[in-house]
Amino acid sequence: AKNEFAFSFRPIMSARQGLRADSTHFTLDGAPFRILGGSIHYFRVPRAYWRDRLLKLKACGLNTLTTYVPWNLHEPERGVYLFQEELDLEAYIRLAGELGLWVILRPGPYICAEWDLGGLPSWLLQDKKMKLRTSYSGFTSAVNSYFDKLIPRITPLQYKNGGPIIAVQVENEYGSYAKDERYMSFIKEALLSRGISELLLTSDNNDGLKCGGVDGVLQTVNLQKLTFGDVQHLAELQPQKPLMVMEYWSGWFDVWGEPHHVFPADTDEQTRSLRELLDRGISINFYMFHGGTSFGFMNGAVDLGTYKPQTSSYDYDAPLTESGDYTTKYHLLRSLLSTYSSMFLQSDDPVNMECLPTNHNNGQSYGYTLYQTDIYSGGDLNSRNHVRDRALVFIDRELIGVLDYRTQKVKISQSKRTLSLLVENCGRVNYGPALDNQQKGLVGDITLDNVPLKKFTMHCLDMKTSFINRLQSQKWTSVGTKPTYPAFFRGSLVVDQPTDTFLKLPNWSKGVVFVNGQNLGRHWSVGPQKALYLPGPWLRSGDNEVNDCILLFLRNSKLRKQSILLKI
Repeated sequence: AKNEFAFSFRPIMSARQGLRADSTHFTLDGAPFRILGGSIHYFRVPRAYWRDRLLKLKACGLNTLTTYVPWNLHEPERGVYLFQEELDLEAYIRLAGELGLWVILRPGPYICAEWDLGGLPSWLLQDKKMKLRTSYSGFTSAVNSYFDKLIPRITPLQYKNGGPIIAVQVENEYGSYAKDERYMSFIKEALLSRGISELLLTSDNNDGLKCGGVDGVLQTVNLQKLTFGDVQHLAELQPQKPLMVMEYWSGWFDVWGEPHHVFPADTDEQTRSLRELLDRGISINFYMFHGGTSFGFMNGAVDLGTYKPQTSSYDYDAPLTESGDYTTKYHLLRSLLSTYSSMFLQSDDPVNMECLPTNHNNGQSYGYTLYQTDIYSGGDLNSRNHVRDRALVFIDRELIGVLDYRTQKVKISQSKRTLSLLVENCGRVNYGPALDNQQKGLVGDITLDNVPLKKFTMHCLDMKTSFINRLQSQKWTSVGTKPTYPAFFRGSLVVDQPTDTFLKLPNWSKGVVFVNGQNLGRHWSVGPQKALYLPGPWLRSGDNEVNDCILLFLRNSKLRKQSILLKI
């Protein structure tokens, strides 16, 4: 769970590119980024336990903390502001940064959160004409006074200033309320005018998406199951934008007099939903990761025709219990997230396979690593013999050359582009004096016109069982007459009687073959090996799943259902 590349809070003098939503995936400082977040409310956890809970969040494989800000605690009486001790929001955010966590702040002013009056102070109700969560002047003037005190405490902690805050939410689930079409614009401007400059988000359930948005603000969705098309609805509302589930409900709240809500993590439906979200590269925030307690009289209530007060416990059947103990759900979640932790690895310099913070910090042993960075000019790309062992070189996904021990330079034309190097570990030396120098991937700087390239994003394609299993749940498309290479291919073999056989791949260049999850090894057109041995016990009567390369000649079998995935 330790992430060597997690950024800690520190002052930065130069301009930084914060979280951006300009394409189908987020970028942070210009590099691809996926939010894996968890909600822990500082006001529901004793300050002495803040560090413990945040360390457990990070150890589970998450990279981002989200928290609401309760107005009614910070301004319990009109004009009386509390930001000390248990309510020291700045200390909480700084602690998250020091531990290597990013922060998404949800300052409201309305937060819901199963909190008394949704976090709004009760003294607002002295006004008999009060219209909460609208542009009514009595409400907006109170919000402005509160934000005048709150927002200046937040702005120094933003990413552009060296802090961990990468995004700020505009209000909360307003689409489910939607009583004033001018209100959300007011809240947005109230944040911007006071110096909030990081990415702005809204958060709604599926029904609220239609009227919960505001111009120039990224929408996110709240859900627990994928059976209602919520994610697809969000994608249709925001084409070519990153998808995020701001609240993936890990459990649910309780009300007095009714059973405790339990949502087992190991149920097929929940596991399947979570895997699908992760497989699709969607950003997720677990609500709650640790619920804590609504101490004192701060519990809320629901009234959808019948009034039901909520319990003081906000355990929420979350991965961490109300008292911060680990649960089965925590361990299952940590195990699941560990298989996705290598999706985006970021570092200023290229990192060799063995030192990548993946596989529980044991690094990557085999397979391929994709290194990507943006370049802003052309010239000679020089590997300086730092490619181990063979790299396919792409400019904006177009293959332009190969780098290996013999070829160490490739010419690149001018213009800003994305450079990608798909590096293959072709096998480590097993005898001789080079035994100590068998690190793979990029083992040092590569240069463009003698200037070392920086700001790499690295993708671990280790071809382990968990990696191959994730491929099966991806969306596959039919192969065209001239498929784009390299790619992952899948085919189905129909076998009458399993027996030993050999696979031949004429006209194919280089790759590996998996049959029913078994890695048969490498094939390469340079020879001398012309076929791969396929033991009979690894086949079964009927359909057999073949991955990575479609096999053209296979004795005693027939190929069907060809498909292609993941063009690089």
